[in-house]
Amino acid sequence: MPRWVWAGAAVFWLGYLVAVRLDRSIDGLYGLFVLLLLSLFLSLAIEPGVNRLERRGWRRGTATLLFLLGTLVIVVLFVVAISAQVGQQVADLLSDSEKYVTRTVDFLNDNLGTKIDASAVIAEIEDPNGAVQSFISNQRSKVIDLSVAALGVLLQTFSVLLFTFYLVADAPKLRRLICSRLRHDRQERLMHTWEIAIDKTGGYLYSRALLAGASAVVHWIALAAIGAPAPLAMALWVGVVSQFLPVVGTYIAGALPVLVTFIDSPSRALAVVIVILVYQQFENYVVAPRVTARTMDLHPAVAFGAALAGAAVLGPVGAVLAIPGAAMLQAVLSDRGIRFGLIDHPLLESSSRLTRAQRRAAARHPGTRGHESNGNP
Repeated sequence: MPRWVWAGAAVFWLGYLVAVRLDRSIDGLYGLFVLLLLSLFLSLAIEPGVNRLERRGWRRGTATLLFLLGTLVIVVLFVVAISAQVGQQVADLLSDSEKYVTRTVDFLNDNLGTKIDASAVIAEIEDPNGAVQSFISNQRSKVIDLSVAALGVLLQTFSVLLFTFYLVADAPKLRRLICSRLRHDRQERLMHTWEIAIDKTGGYLYSRALLAGASAVVHWIALAAIGAPAPLAMALWVGVVSQFLPVVGTYIAGALPVLVTFIDSPSRALAVVIVILVYQQFENYVVAPRVTARTMDLHPAVAFGAALAGAAVLGPVGAVLAIPGAAMLQAVLSDRGIRFGLIDHPLLESSSRLTRAQRRAAARHPGTRGHESNGNP
């Protein structure tokens, strides 16, 4: 047997062992990579506010800590308010299940023509060997697992805040360190890209916060008028989740107030569904285009595709981070290449943007329709 066979076999198996070890290392570092990505996103979002406070005489570390503590307090208050309301509804349901079951069955029988026996449903729920009681017993055994998971989420949250603090507090030092290794032209290009990243991330959060606030106010008024339980907490839930969770956020946000209201009154739950659907259409066609046009100019199809791609790669975290990432990429690419003037063609004009006089002139003289250009020859 030739000598190179032994050397080739040794190289093959050594490479295989290194590849296996590298693959396991990458899997182990996946969680750290997600935490760093979240920290980078949060640092880009709060740095404009930190820079503004620093120009007014604040120490950079103190300003960063103030923003992070404010963000943490808002998130904790939101989670506590929603959890308390959901827990109260579950406790009421378990303590007085007969009333709610009877009310729901009567609603179904009266409106859908069903013939469900309420007493049979109640007996099935109260049966110790039934499916409902078995499910409740199984969930009690998972309390420890849920507590461990909550502790893990708390630890990850503090890790993100710690990484974000250092990224923002030492941002000028970090940028100087990176730029010291680059030529002047590349330094300018890097700082320009960095400014775009800060602008687009801040614009994304600013637009989402405005839309969430508007949604919360409208749903608060509507839910209070309908008589839904805890209208303020449910309105905050709808506003925040529908805006900061792309693609499926609207459906997840609307499901909770509908279920909570359905337990109390099925007819009111139907009214809640109508309110959510009507406001969603109003937001999509009236409110959202005006807000995003001033904060983050990103085509809806691009945002939808980016959210799907981010969710496929990194799950829910990727879905949230993909939209500002797509906006950054679009802004960076828009500065590249040469732009030319547009030809005169009907397919390049939106009829909704033309005035009545322009449409009449275009009908008389199809070849002289005016259009806006970008000023380039």
